[in-house]
Amino acid sequence: MFQNDNLRGAAFMTLSMAGFAVEDMLLKASARVMPMGQAVLIVGLVGLTVFALMARQRGEPAFHPALRTRGLAIRSGFEVSGRLFYALAIALTPLSTTSAILQASPLVVVGGAALFFGERVGWRRWSAVAVGFVGVIIILRPGMDGFSALSLLAVAGMLGFAGRDLATRAAPKVMSNRQLGVAGFAMLALAGVIILGWTGGAVWPDARGWGLLAGTALFAVLGYHALTSAMRTGEIGFVTPFRYVRLVFAMGLAMMVFGERPDLATLAGSVLIVSSGIYTLIRGNRQRPVA
Repeated sequence: MFQNDNLRGAAFMTLSMAGFAVEDMLLKASARVMPMGQAVLIVGLVGLTVFALMARQRGEPAFHPALRTRGLAIRSGFEVSGRLFYALAIALTPLSTTSAILQASPLVVVGGAALFFGERVGWRRWSAVAVGFVGVIIILRPGMDGFSALSLLAVAGMLGFAGRDLATRAAPKVMSNRQLGVAGFAMLALAGVIILGWTGGAVWPDARGWGLLAGTALFAVLGYHALTSAMRTGEIGFVTPFRYVRLVFAMGLAMMVFGERPDLATLAGSVLIVSSGIYTLIRGNRQRPVA
């Protein structure tokens, strides 16, 4: 029975990561027919509305009073930062590169948990974190001909998401997943406002543009729902490593839709990041009962 829960959890996580990869692909396509800020704003408002309606159906306030607490305010700040820079990275850099760098976020969370929350991290996991960061540097290749300063947008987005996850640990656990969805998509909409305010140029989307936006919002909501189902089904240590299949889907879509061809450095760095991330998750799961 428990093994079946693990398998269902892994299936939900895989579906979630596939949904997020499709969301990123559609968002990048949307940025080709309208300003990225406008696309992000509309998707954020649609997602906010969907989760607000779901919260109201359960008799919950859409915006929980806990959002005014210091912990959740910090979480929201990191969320805006992550969403803003990641959206810009999707629009301005190859999707395969952006997705690969994003996979380093759990490694930052491991290091941050040790530094800020006093969690025990042994030398093996610290070594894995270091190897993962080497993978990021290989992808970025600073000082070499292939280096692009725009790739730092993906790094900034990754750090924002890691900060959000760390702040979530310190925030009061009183909000439902629906209310967290409202908060998350509200921050996405705010990121869109910031980007659009900087770039300007809003347009009325044509039929193709509205279709891309509808698809982006749909897969964003479905991906979030599948993610929450995954984390509630089976062992977290068994389910969580499946989050890295997002990179497989993202690279496949990048090659099929945008004609990207990840070079050897990107592939090698991706292998280091994913291997290190899976190792830290497995190692941390083994040590948790001992601690």
